[in-house]
Amino acid sequence: MSRPPRLAPVVVALLAGLGLAACSTGTPPTAAPAAPPEEQVEVLASFYPLQYVAEQVGGDAVAVSNLTPPGADGHDVELTPSQVARLGEVDLVVHLSGGLQPATDDALEVVPPAALVDAADVVDLAPTRGSDGAADPHFWLDPLLLADLGDRVAATLGQVDPDRTRDWDWRAADLRARLETLDVELTEALAPCDGAALVVSHEAFGYLADRHGIEQVGLTGIDPEVPPTPARLRRAVEVVEGRDVGTVFFERSAGPRVTEALADDLGLATGVLDPLEQHPGAGEDYESVMRANLVALTDGLSCG
Repeated sequence: MSRPPRLAPVVVALLAGLGLAACSTGTPPTAAPAAPPEEQVEVLASFYPLQYVAEQVGGDAVAVSNLTPPGADGHDVELTPSQVARLGEVDLVVHLSGGLQPATDDALEVVPPAALVDAADVVDLAPTRGSDGAADPHFWLDPLLLADLGDRVAATLGQVDPDRTRDWDWRAADLRARLETLDVELTEALAPCDGAALVVSHEAFGYLADRHGIEQVGLTGIDPEVPPTPARLRRAVEVVEGRDVGTVFFERSAGPRVTEALADDLGLATGVLDPLEQHPGAGEDYESVMRANLVALTDGLSCG
């Protein structure tokens, strides 16, 4: 996809002047000019896990920006006019359609990008285990599904910039190897938790729970902004009282709120999980946050 850099007129004039001076003195240049750097592929991701994949597969050869502002989660992001226009300007958009970000879904219909990876075309989104009736978008909490997205991003980058196909493929393979290692760590550590109940503030952890034989019980459904219903709270109390549940989990980004009140009423501990809907803090990334989630789960679940 290499495109020669455009030189401003003043730079062209200066270079021409230097060339004339060299000809008049007969002095050859002392060294060949350095080759211009390869131009980066511009990628726009709709929220953090997709940004992470694009950065890992693209490396220094991509410039990745994120539609979700810092401190905001991936649900119900509204786009500015400049963000909508940007969809048609970048080389590649990585998105997840299906309602997690309806404004972005709509904008992509109006401003189709040059190239698009839709994670919904890569991963079969599972139905929620709760009563919401919507597909569960949180596939990235299963590392192997995120690796599948990395393969598709590499293949699409290969179409955008074929000259660097080997680089894209190598990086995707490296990402897959790391995510498979993470999956092995999760599998081994959570094996004693098969059949345990995971009581959480928000039904974001279904893919993780299903993969490791854990039952997710959410105080709220897929959308964390919808308050818990009396039926959901009754169900959570039944699970806590009927099974060996000692900890209820809330999200780092959302705070304890209802979860802490329930824990106080039932004499339970609270734990923190991160659904990775926001960009993690300084010095953290997808893999480090998932490992922190694993520690919280093994500390808080009744396993063995």
